[in-house]
Amino acid sequence: MARLHVSSEFPAMLERIDALAGTLESNAAEAEELGRFTGDTAQALLDLGVIRAALPADLGGHEFAPRQMIETIERLSYHDAAAGWTMMAMQHVTGTTAAYLGDVAADDLFSGTANGSYARLAGHGTRPGRAVPVDGGFLVSGSWQFASGMALATHIHSAIQVEGTGELRVLAMPKSQVELVENWDVLGLRATNSIDYHCTDVFVPETHTYVATTTTPANGGAIYRIGLVNMAAIGHTGWALGVGRRLLDELKSVAVAKSGTYNAAVDTAQFHAEYATAEAKLRSARAWVMQEWQGIEDTLAAGEQVSTEQETLIKLTLNHATWTAHEVGRTVHRWAGSAAIRRGPIDRFLRDLGTGSQHVTSGPVVLQNCGKSLSGQKPEAHWEFLDLVPYS
Repeated sequence: MARLHVSSEFPAMLERIDALAGTLESNAAEAEELGRFTGDTAQALLDLGVIRAALPADLGGHEFAPRQMIETIERLSYHDAAAGWTMMAMQHVTGTTAAYLGDVAADDLFSGTANGSYARLAGHGTRPGRAVPVDGGFLVSGSWQFASGMALATHIHSAIQVEGTGELRVLAMPKSQVELVENWDVLGLRATNSIDYHCTDVFVPETHTYVATTTTPANGGAIYRIGLVNMAAIGHTGWALGVGRRLLDELKSVAVAKSGTYNAAVDTAQFHAEYATAEAKLRSARAWVMQEWQGIEDTLAAGEQVSTEQETLIKLTLNHATWTAHEVGRTVHRWAGSAAIRRGPIDRFLRDLGTGSQHVTSGPVVLQNCGKSLSGQKPEAHWEFLDLVPYS
């Protein structure tokens, strides 16, 4: 069984991300107005190689280990929450597509990965379209939402349900085969271009689909054995930690600038206590994330499959990191004064955080299921997507 791959590319990736910080900041306002990144920013994001970091090493990718990817998305999200979200989404659906599709599709989509030429996917996986079986594949129809990064994508990732069997599969198809709906009119994460899209009776070869619940990769190493949903948690967790850290650092800058001025709220004992509390909560959330993922990496490195409890903690640490960052955001909003309401980093990051925290993976139902599992209320259940289901 393939063991865990740890990439030597990781330090250079962080350096490239930090070098892009100024460009991201200077173009952020225009990207929000456009609803997508400006041309130079878009190309720079692709040149970072974050998507390639998620691709299997045997297909020419860097195949980052989980904690490496968490830190990568955390660092990028610290500089720009929308950029972090976009790359988080695209690396996830592109990397898992490369891992779970067989040789025919891998040759079609990822044969040029080592040279920087590979399919870039965007799309949604929680509301399946219809797949009618035909000779060699499926006729696919459906309407999907939240295709983060679609402006940068070449191909589509979507969930489908096979008519007759009810089997859930995931497809990869050219972006040209769907109709895009430019309807991303939201308060936060505006630059992510998370638009809707749809298609009717488009033929997709069976070779370009895989069973959505698989934990057996056709390509790559041990990281892909945790499955599609747990792979998604890696990036979402890094995003929350990066955004929370940036907001708290922005508040620190405000406090330094205002300290000593007339009636400065940041000079009060209450501010000091609340800032310290926010710092403790965010650092604690990050430490717990890294502790649990260290354990999961150890399990994968030993050639073992993650347990139900480990899967539960993947989801719970994500939920905790997300809502801890949200609490940090509330503290920042309360003490930043006018810096929180005027156009600028604090305003933008708060709006992005408010939107990103609504993602289904950090929703209340998942938290309730974590509680059922950990409290022993579902001792014979296992995770299937975001649900606890009995063993068949």
